[in-house]
Amino acid sequence: MKPNKDPIVLYWHRTDLRLHDSPALHAALALNPAAFIPIWTWDPHYVYRSRVGPNRWRFLLECQRDLSDSYTQLNSKQKLWVVREAPQTVLPKLWARWGVTHLVFEKDTDAYARERDEAIIQLAEKAGVEVIVRQGRNLFDPDELVRQNRGKATMSIAQVEKAAQKIGDGNPDRPLDTPGSVPDPLGEAEMKLDGVEQGTVAARPDFNAEYRSSKDEQYSQIMGPKNDFGVPTLKEIGIAEEKITSPHRGGERQALEQLRRCIEDDEYVGRFQKPNTSPADFEPQSTTLLSPHLHFGSLSVRKFWWDVQDVLAKRRKEKKETSSIPTNLPGQLLFRDMYFGAQAATKKPEQVDQITSGEKNKADDGKLYEVDSPQAEEWFIRWREGQTGFPWIDALMRQLKQEGWIHHLGRHSVACFLTRGGCYVSWERGAEVFEELLIDHETACNIGNWMWLSCTAFFAQFYRCYSPVAFGKKWDPEGDFVRRYCPELSKFDKKYIYEPWKAPIQDQKKWGCRVTGDGSEAKSEAGQVYPKPMFDFDERRQICIDGIKAAYDAKLYGNTESVLDGTWEEAFREGAENPKKKQKT
Repeated sequence: MKPNKDPIVLYWHRTDLRLHDSPALHAALALNPAAFIPIWTWDPHYVYRSRVGPNRWRFLLECQRDLSDSYTQLNSKQKLWVVREAPQTVLPKLWARWGVTHLVFEKDTDAYARERDEAIIQLAEKAGVEVIVRQGRNLFDPDELVRQNRGKATMSIAQVEKAAQKIGDGNPDRPLDTPGSVPDPLGEAEMKLDGVEQGTVAARPDFNAEYRSSKDEQYSQIMGPKNDFGVPTLKEIGIAEEKITSPHRGGERQALEQLRRCIEDDEYVGRFQKPNTSPADFEPQSTTLLSPHLHFGSLSVRKFWWDVQDVLAKRRKEKKETSSIPTNLPGQLLFRDMYFGAQAATKKPEQVDQITSGEKNKADDGKLYEVDSPQAEEWFIRWREGQTGFPWIDALMRQLKQEGWIHHLGRHSVACFLTRGGCYVSWERGAEVFEELLIDHETACNIGNWMWLSCTAFFAQFYRCYSPVAFGKKWDPEGDFVRRYCPELSKFDKKYIYEPWKAPIQDQKKWGCRVTGDGSEAKSEAGQVYPKPMFDFDERRQICIDGIKAAYDAKLYGNTESVLDGTWEEAFREGAENPKKKQKT
């Protein structure tokens, strides 16, 4: 440890782009720093090796700018100091340059983050820098949930509730107040990093290269292109403004305003049941749309929990109808913790991120998968682009691409359709698309939900499939949602809006859209074109059900010896949908 002196505290923001209810921030300020430096390290791992579409980039930058402005409002000398280098190499330089005595940050149990933080803590110990870590990303510490669940992954809400009872009587701590002030950083001259050599940044492979239409200037200087530690701009990242299509905005102030409006609606909060909210609602949507703010930490999950619980307690006291776990809002937050607990229990957590990192099954030509079925690959591409010929699925995928968000039940629909409900494509392919396009992408929740919907884990009723026709009709019999996101079908009668291929040719021409082809054509003699369905859904659903039943009968699990050594494939040589059955002896 360094000799006793006034603390110089480096506060490292990662998953906590807020000032309200931040246990780690409170721990940092409790040190009474002589100098307080809140930083963000612009990490190449996330910039180049994580799939991030333009909409999520914009949301992140808005959260960072909002936080930086909030710091400046508390202290005109303060802001969020963004350093352009990987934390593993730049933090030791900052400790030495600024004389840092303490490093404080919020705990992160994602796979890459665990490995990164373990390395940082070791480096800090060698440098004599004291490290303070506080949990604030979840309702309950995921590692503690696992410990209280007898060391096993949390695979159900009941397990989470039981474990949580042992931690905090089933409730997280009450949220902390927003600081009223923050200390100064070092002096202006001392903060400058002139002469500090910037580490080499490996910009290849770049999983987000397709979105960069101009020069990538993110790492031109360690303090940014203007040498001011500024929050990056879309231009510096190489992304054009016109590629941003989401209406959803980031920032702590935006998050708190959304939460305030939600909490004011006593009936909505008190009677909320997730399965009863419509995936077809838009402008406004039927849920809170606070999940992106939970991901970036611009909203405290504990504040969300307690603001809702206070409404529920008041309604119970008044003997008003009140929904309950797991379908109410607190139940949804517990589902989030369930997936984080499952992720935390993974024995080899680095493999969790590799599923969607592009480091798995990577061939020399850059392809991430061996395509064993050209037909299934075509279906995957058409699914991704919203050109399946099933309007309900296409509308959802187009909403995802445009806005970076779709309702939970919409995610169920498209995930089931891609995996066990039609295409029989690996859930990992779908998870990667969601990773790229969702503004609320959480590794644990994304992977967990895809495993659930593909019946790989968490859920085993594989014979229950979402119909791409009937499910949409249930929620939106008029077809307004489809007309909004598939405008070429906007004039179709509601009788045909979910099955446009059944409309008479004359009606198709009258409505200005022919149902033909595979989605590669944009125009026809009638005007616009919408593709025919990729396949007969009823036929494909049965093939998928038979296939996954056969896969279940093979009794192969993640820790099965043949799965671990790769010999499991022998049983599936005749095709993934028809594993060879073992001969009885």
